[in-house]
Amino acid sequence: MTVKKIASNTRAEHMRIGIVVSRFNGAIGEVMLKGALKSLADAGAAETSIAVVSVPGALEAPLALQRMAQTGDYDALVALGAVIRGETYHFDIVANESAAGIASVQLEFGIPIGNGILTTDTEEQARERASKKGGEAALVAVEMANLMGAIDEE
Repeated sequence: MTVKKIASNTRAEHMRIGIVVSRFNGAIGEVMLKGALKSLADAGAAETSIAVVSVPGALEAPLALQRMAQTGDYDALVALGAVIRGETYHFDIVANESAAGIASVQLEFGIPIGNGILTTDTEEQARERASKKGGEAALVAVEMANLMGAIDEE
């Protein structure tokens, strides 16, 4: 028996990519955005094929992602931001609901979304992870978009 394997592909020359960045904890979001843009450039994405929008916070990201998905203009989307634990239950609500919203949009529209919404206990943890996580989220979105295309070609 021959098992067919679909190889991983993180090339983005042919892709249109939308990025949603949260302005809450904005300095961290900006570092994440720089990491995402660097990874996309390294993957061959043209600057003109990337659209970046900002939203007030992580809870607003799913709505912007949904609208971007509805346009049909994007092959992949990326969500960036940071939710840092505070002294109230609000952290749990924002972290859980933003993740659920992102997953819902991804499944509803069949468009890959790299979830780069950091959820950390401290600002220091978020700063330490920001650049790497932004880049990883972008590459996850690209890899999954390529995978969806490869599956469709089967």
